[in-house]
Amino acid sequence: MSKRPAFIAILTALVAGTVAAPAVSAAPETTTYPSYVSLGDSYTSGSFLPFVVPRCARSAGNYPRLVADTIEPRSFTDASCAGATTRAMTNPQVATGNPPQFDALRRDTALVTLGIGGNDVPAFDIVFNCAVRDAAVPHGSPCKDFYTQSGTDTLTEQIRAIAPKVGAALDGIHQRSPKAKTLLVGYPVVMPETGDGCWPIVPISDGDVPFLRDKIKLLNQVLREQATQHSATYVDTYTSSIGHDMCQAPGTKWIEGPIPTDLAAPLHPNALGARDQARQVVAELRR
Repeated sequence: MSKRPAFIAILTALVAGTVAAPAVSAAPETTTYPSYVSLGDSYTSGSFLPFVVPRCARSAGNYPRLVADTIEPRSFTDASCAGATTRAMTNPQVATGNPPQFDALRRDTALVTLGIGGNDVPAFDIVFNCAVRDAAVPHGSPCKDFYTQSGTDTLTEQIRAIAPKVGAALDGIHQRSPKAKTLLVGYPVVMPETGDGCWPIVPISDGDVPFLRDKIKLLNQVLREQATQHSATYVDTYTSSIGHDMCQAPGTKWIEGPIPTDLAAPLHPNALGARDQARQVVAELRR
């Protein structure tokens, strides 16, 4: 008898969120990281990538799953959730029903990856807000003007203000999983590294492209500093993704624009982007 109907039933249940994702194959006893826990926001959970479990928009194609498939831990738990802030580490996300992400940590957890901070700013809401302000303005910098109208760069202040929250999250991981190797995963390229952007495909005015690009870089700088100060390892996903921003053509871009052309949430990594995130994590683990 064909096994295809059973396979389809299992796949349908997985997408509906009624069964757990398939377990990773058992790894040998000598595996370097026998237990792996993933924590983070939608850039970790892989919002709207294929095979999404509805709660938390968590995908079986996100970078934590790809990392787990590579390193083959004996146990793997992905607690990441769309919309998560640092507060979601110790508090439930009411909107999604996700429990505190730190509940997944154990004393003997060997590896933890954390991707967090963007929603604390909130950086990607700001990009959307800028797109609204810039939608009819190809030239100039209406978004930058808005965030600096008082003579103070309020967006820079918002980004720097997340530092103690990220530091506290890293300390919380160390307290609960004292033997774990902890990786803090940064954010990839969103805006083009050079040039004026691609208005109106991505409706960001030419003067606001460098402004927003610098803010993403600042966010990553803050994360790198907190990793250094709180006994974690920073994983750079920005450098490898240069040239794969949301202004590039499908197949080249790793981050989707406001109107996605691939299966991914707007302003989020697509499947190619998730693969690069995983490559950078694995490369760090092998150093």
